[in-house]
Amino acid sequence: MKLMVLDGNSIINRAYYGIRPLSTRDGLYTHAVYGFLTTLQRLTEEEHPDALCVTFDLHAPTFRHKAAESYKATRKGMPEELAMQMPVLKEVLDDMNIPRYELEGYEADDLLGTISRRCEHQGWDCVVVTGDKDSLQLITEHTKVKLVSTRMGQTTTKDMTAEAFQEQYGFAPIHMIDLKALMGDTSDNIPGVRGIGEKTAMGLVQVYGSIDALYDHLPEIFTAPETPAKPGVVKKLTEGKADAEQSRFLATIVTDAPLEFSPEENLCRPPKPELYDLFLQLEFSKLIEKWGLRPEGAAAQEKRQGDVAFEAVADSVRAEELLELWRRAEYVAVLALPDLSAVAVCCDEQVSEFFFGSFAGDWNALLRELFSAEVKKVSHNVKDLMRLLLENGLDTEGFVFDTALAAYLLDATAGSYDLGRLVMTYYNEELPKALYLERDAFSLLGDTQQAKASFARYTAAVAALYATLRPQLEQEELWELFETAELPLCPVLAEMEQTGFRVDGGELKRFGEAMDQRIQELEAAIYQMAGMAFNINSPKQLGEVLFERLGLPPAKKTKTGYSTNADVLEKLRFHHPIVEAVLDYRQYAKLKSTYADGLLKVIGPDGRIHTNFQMTVTATGRLSSTEPNLQNIPTRTDLGSEIRRMFIPDEGNVLVDADYSQIELRLLAHIAGDKAMQNAFLHHADIHTATASQVFGVAPEEVSHEMRRRAKAVNFGIVYGISPFSLAQDIGVAQWEAKEYMEQYFATYSGVKRYMEEIVERAREKGVVETLYHRRRALPELKSSNYNMRSFGERVALNMPIQGTAADIMKLAMVAVWRRLKREKLRSRLVLQVHDELIVECPAQESETVERLVKEEMEAVAHLAVPLTAEAHTGKNWLDAKG
Repeated sequence: MKLMVLDGNSIINRAYYGIRPLSTRDGLYTHAVYGFLTTLQRLTEEEHPDALCVTFDLHAPTFRHKAAESYKATRKGMPEELAMQMPVLKEVLDDMNIPRYELEGYEADDLLGTISRRCEHQGWDCVVVTGDKDSLQLITEHTKVKLVSTRMGQTTTKDMTAEAFQEQYGFAPIHMIDLKALMGDTSDNIPGVRGIGEKTAMGLVQVYGSIDALYDHLPEIFTAPETPAKPGVVKKLTEGKADAEQSRFLATIVTDAPLEFSPEENLCRPPKPELYDLFLQLEFSKLIEKWGLRPEGAAAQEKRQGDVAFEAVADSVRAEELLELWRRAEYVAVLALPDLSAVAVCCDEQVSEFFFGSFAGDWNALLRELFSAEVKKVSHNVKDLMRLLLENGLDTEGFVFDTALAAYLLDATAGSYDLGRLVMTYYNEELPKALYLERDAFSLLGDTQQAKASFARYTAAVAALYATLRPQLEQEELWELFETAELPLCPVLAEMEQTGFRVDGGELKRFGEAMDQRIQELEAAIYQMAGMAFNINSPKQLGEVLFERLGLPPAKKTKTGYSTNADVLEKLRFHHPIVEAVLDYRQYAKLKSTYADGLLKVIGPDGRIHTNFQMTVTATGRLSSTEPNLQNIPTRTDLGSEIRRMFIPDEGNVLVDADYSQIELRLLAHIAGDKAMQNAFLHHADIHTATASQVFGVAPEEVSHEMRRRAKAVNFGIVYGISPFSLAQDIGVAQWEAKEYMEQYFATYSGVKRYMEEIVERAREKGVVETLYHRRRALPELKSSNYNMRSFGERVALNMPIQGTAADIMKLAMVAVWRRLKREKLRSRLVLQVHDELIVECPAQESETVERLVKEEMEAVAHLAVPLTAEAHTGKNWLDAKG
């Protein structure tokens, strides 16, 4: 039998510091609890324990505090965001039927020790789970310690058995106590022996084991050949004997605490029904699904769901009645299956209509009327529904609300906006599982009453969310952004997805073959320079070749081997020709696999690639492109840019490519109110040359190419909150020199410096940052006690208002251009958007008109303190049109 016991304080601490802050809509932080539970799930899957329990510290002083006032005296108090989660975790564990142990006067470590020994005495194996190495002293043949670490959301574990410990440390686990007695522990404020560091302490314990044996041999340890002691160590040990003994006392984990405990009382049991409701309150929708939790009386509830009325409409008389009802209604909520074989409609908060395409008669006519402008509709993921309608020859008119987009605007970092999650978040309810959902595409699980009723429930949920979310958008000053940018963009993107972008498949195939030939040549050259064949794609093998076989200066070696990432290889580029060959090999291999081969696979029967635009992914409001990602095609190298040459228009057409000129810097000048930067743009000066002139103290005409390059890196780096260290790496100068550039920059653009200070402070006070159009992003990271989290929050506070406003402006521009093309009855059509760039495919005879109107619309959507300029060019392929 096996029992697993968790150090509750240690695991939740690591979860708290390793995961970005999460909170419920009520403001309760939950990320530490969530991280603890996901770690627990992983541990149980790894260990399959028969019994399970958790130990915790109490606030009361322990016997160690009473023996030494300095014990843990330097530790900071628990952060408030973590403290509020401790009682929540304990409530969760209680509802999970997992026993937890606390004992006044003792630490959680002492309970771990006591529990592990009780298990051994009763013939059980024990797994101690903790993030603290203190517990390594508990390792025996029947007790192993599982060390847990969490970093940026990634949790790793390391099993420490008696054999593994002996191999790593060179002495028995029990002597971990003696190691601490000598070297001390700053985190617990255990002094150790002054002047004795880890290396010396390790050597002494490896030779003598206990400090008792060490002090018995104290006079001769300096003369013993096996002892790694330097002159003076004997004196330090002699003078520090009392500290060593007290440190040993403080470091020793108690294994016989007066704890009422028996392994059998901790056997794993199913959770209580209350856990489901608690997880609803905590908005742990993924855990509810992952753990298969169901509410009490779920069977009865599902029976009630089966009683929801629905009808299959077939005759024209009924259809006319419905149409009249829908036209009179303020709105109807609509959901459809991906093939339009069924549509559910909720009108006046009652789902009374459920249509099947298999029914004869007026199905198509009814759909056309439902999706006309006369019927005001609310739905979920409207853009996807619109594309489905377009593919079936139906209109996309009359949509007045999208519950997914509304929820996204209200909480841009929630990560998921599927209907089930939103119902759980806003109503603490769970939608039935008799409906299959994938990316909010609905499919009935069989033609059953239960499945149809579930579909009706989902549609009713859309109606309910509309009533909840619309007032919140208005309250948060987000309604105008929703009404002018987000919702109107849905038909634009739906049409772009349906239209697609033509690709020259033959040319792309030839490009891939050329890549393959070059890859083989580079592979042969690398093998020749290395003097052996090896797996170039294996970081371990590549590291061994570069740093051991060829003797290049390595970066820091990790547990998994030498680092061979791009940054490391760039620094070694001129040390050996093999490095440049490896970098070229990686570039060609990526171009071939991701673009040449990858794009060929997704060309449709019409010869065009139909990407999917995701509207609710980025926290800044930027669109993202998936399946495939057309926004990530490389442009920094000539070779990568060649991929754009493969994107072409239909015969007789051309491409017009328009993009904003330095929109983020123009927005910085406007938002920061910096007169010097505004003046440069108002006089149509090259901003990078103007910056270089100021930073380097030369006339604009004397600015060299290198000066301008460095000024450009500073300009864009400032927007992203770059540090002197990062800037130095980017432009290849010393850190002090980069710092001087930044100081001179801020002296020139003092308004930018003031803005950067004020925006971070304002975000810290309000907990959010927003764009000029009031798009918001919550920043709980700014109040985190974790330095890395806080620094991340500060960078986001600096960048989000700029990048988010640029995203808002681009969305407004896309809507304006699309409407203008329709209004002027042009055959031209938008085919792609990439960050600040729009691409229109148009008949050759319309190109001049399109160039003009796209530029006009892009420049007119926002009025700033500086000109908002766009440039447009025409070409026979995307690369040429880029200009």
